[in-house]
Amino acid sequence: MKLATWNVNSLNVRLGHVLEWLQANPVDALCLQELKLPDEKFPHAALEAIGYHACWAGQKTYNGVAIISKSPPLDVQRNIPGYEDPQQRIIAATLPDAQGRPVRVISAYCPNGQAVDSDKYVYKLDWFGALNRWLDQEMTAHPDLAVLGDYNVAPADADVHDPAAWAGGILVSEPERQAFQGLLDLGLRDTFRLFEQPPKIFSWWDYRMMSFRRNAGVRIDHILATPELAARCLGCQVDKVPRGWEKPSDHAPVVAEFAPADRL
Repeated sequence: MKLATWNVNSLNVRLGHVLEWLQANPVDALCLQELKLPDEKFPHAALEAIGYHACWAGQKTYNGVAIISKSPPLDVQRNIPGYEDPQQRIIAATLPDAQGRPVRVISAYCPNGQAVDSDKYVYKLDWFGALNRWLDQEMTAHPDLAVLGDYNVAPADADVHDPAAWAGGILVSEPERQAFQGLLDLGLRDTFRLFEQPPKIFSWWDYRMMSFRRNAGVRIDHILATPELAARCLGCQVDKVPRGWEKPSDHAPVVAEFAPADRL
């Protein structure tokens, strides 16, 4: 089973990229973030034409998440239950693996926070707290669970091109990293770090200052998995190719592959 995540920074603008990427990389599920379009504008017909189903939570101009999958999504959950939030940042669904075993897949667009002294930063930390409490429950109900998305947190200095320049700032501040660590403390595993990786692998590069050309990026897009699912992870990589396309998203897809349970 292959699962992927990609912040497309406007599905309306990047639909062609998504279709091209899916046809070249036929993953079982692709989690999208920053759709930036309302529900009624979601391009489900274009995805159905290439053999994919979808569930989504849209929002005009901002935010928005989706799960695009080969199998019809079941038990769809929109937003964090019990957490009042007009921003569309969570969509969850259950999908079968190759054996028909249910896998809970969550697409998450975590708040950016803007700056460490802003109200949006306070909201970000509060939102992570709500996510943590909900995932604790979800992991009990779903032993095979993956949370894929743009976390807007670079967990360690190895995930930042210039740690000294970024020190204490947004995406890398200690409270943000503690919030991310809180998810790992639940038992979730960062699938990228389950494997030896080359240095300076990132998933986001600013559009400015030729950041992509200089590889001046950060790794903020992650695939976290429960211990049961992580034990079957065969690999996790960042696909930088779409970041080099014309008018790209500022993020690159991240892909993880999992073996069937009976092949361990």
